[in-house]
Amino acid sequence: MAKYQLLLPKMGESVAEATVIKWTKAPGDYIEIDEAVMEIATDKVDSEVPSPVAGKLIEQLYKENDVVQVGAPIAIIETEPDKAEAPAPTPPPVATYTPPSFAPATPTPAPPPVATYTPPSFANTPPPTPAPIVPPPAPEYVAPPIQAPVVPPYTPPPVVEQPPVPPVQDIPGISQLQQRPAYGSVKFDNRFYSPLVKSIAVQEGISNDELDYIPGTGADGRLTKDDLLDYIKNRPAKVEVAPAPQPEPVAPVAEPQKHEEPAITYTAAIPPPYTPPPAPVEEPVAAVAEEAEVEDEPVAEASAPEPVAEASKTAPAPEAPKATPKPATSVSGGDEIIEMDRMRRLIADHMVYSKHTSPHVTSFVEADVTDLVNWREAVKGPFEKREGQKLTFTPIFIEAVIKAIIELPMINVSVSGTQIIKKKNINISMATALPNGNLIVPVIKKADDLSLTGIAKAVNDLAHRARIGKLLPDDVKDGTFTITNVGSFGNVMGTPIINQPQVAILAVGAIKKKPAVVETPQGDAIGIRHMMFLSLSYDHRVVDGALGGTFVRKVADYLENWDVSRNI
Repeated sequence: MAKYQLLLPKMGESVAEATVIKWTKAPGDYIEIDEAVMEIATDKVDSEVPSPVAGKLIEQLYKENDVVQVGAPIAIIETEPDKAEAPAPTPPPVATYTPPSFAPATPTPAPPPVATYTPPSFANTPPPTPAPIVPPPAPEYVAPPIQAPVVPPYTPPPVVEQPPVPPVQDIPGISQLQQRPAYGSVKFDNRFYSPLVKSIAVQEGISNDELDYIPGTGADGRLTKDDLLDYIKNRPAKVEVAPAPQPEPVAPVAEPQKHEEPAITYTAAIPPPYTPPPAPVEEPVAAVAEEAEVEDEPVAEASAPEPVAEASKTAPAPEAPKATPKPATSVSGGDEIIEMDRMRRLIADHMVYSKHTSPHVTSFVEADVTDLVNWREAVKGPFEKREGQKLTFTPIFIEAVIKAIIELPMINVSVSGTQIIKKKNINISMATALPNGNLIVPVIKKADDLSLTGIAKAVNDLAHRARIGKLLPDDVKDGTFTITNVGSFGNVMGTPIINQPQVAILAVGAIKKKPAVVETPQGDAIGIRHMMFLSLSYDHRVVDGALGGTFVRKVADYLENWDVSRNI
């Protein structure tokens, strides 16, 4: 039986590792060609790993929730003998041609024997054996007696009092030196970091500048989770210059004493402390209100023990307060505890990271889309018959966003430290709800190069593959602007969270019939119109209210001024 090593296939250009979610085959199960063996998850998407050969699974090299590098063996499959270990066919015997013999029938006489010279043998006459040479016995060496050296008694050196060490002064610029990462000597500018890596960095207090100095082992120097965890494990400690203690006047001490009094909370009357006769206390401490006066009074005599109240003042600084433990969550008998799955944990980390990174601002605009609704109702039937695709409102919203981005390109940017990266391509991310309640955001690449028909086909294809779990890692990366349709759930508006590292996200609400003022040549009138809200959340670090408000208004204008005579 031949054994085949199943390797973790490459899942995308920026994907260097994956997490094992579930094994769909157990050891001993038979596997067909292209049948899924396991389910894996990356930072971007979940996927299945098919087997390129048929055979029996005999070993699983990783367990569930293990992280596997791309190209590493993940399973051993025993292939079928007739396909993998079929013995090579034995080649047929090759016929040997023997030419006919033209020799005479009489036998050829044998040649006369050739005389052979045999050298004389000296085997029976061995060479003489020389007599063994026995060296004379060496004279026996008698060591002279060893006298132990006389060691003088040890006299300790005199104790020399060292001069007081001057206080350490703060080194100018030490704060700037502490901020520079000491790990790695090369800075990797404009490097991509996955949401998981960014989340770990935020939890460990690692800045983006410090991340840029950490060498990565992923594709194109990408920093993987293992690289970051290894750096955190061996992270050099920051140098902290402690303030030099100020010299205090030392009173003569009769005899050394070590006496530490715990801090006392005055909740009841405290009996006066013991005071030896040589050092009577001038006035007893009767109330806590007199502590301010006692602090300013000098110590009468150091050899006498201090009162309890005063000892609490002159004692060493109290310990730093301990971190307040998180309050325990109260769970009653009827409550159910549900553990987050992997994708939900990634979404949670990504959302918290986005709110921590970007100061969110949301602007709202209400749009009259009556003409757009009537146009779609008229063309969606013929469009579906001709293209085999449904025409929803989502591709229409995407087209309006693309036109607004072309006019206002500074909304199509990302932030890297103090740099603003203006994107060349317009890649529209569209948030898609999954049947299990999770969320994924596939991307339409170079959407500005597509027609409305091409956008509609891309939307339907990505949405379908997202719901059946067939998205590839490349399908969910490199987005530059995101659209989320909260109207599909009947919501009229929302305040969406920015999809990092983008700087804006548009939420489109449900289209509702409302009474509205309609301007006519004869004057204003009240009519039944199709109205909807557009909500734009943007990163106030780089997008001001003027740009954000203008952009969402521009999108609404395209939808309101729809060409009802347009052919598609």
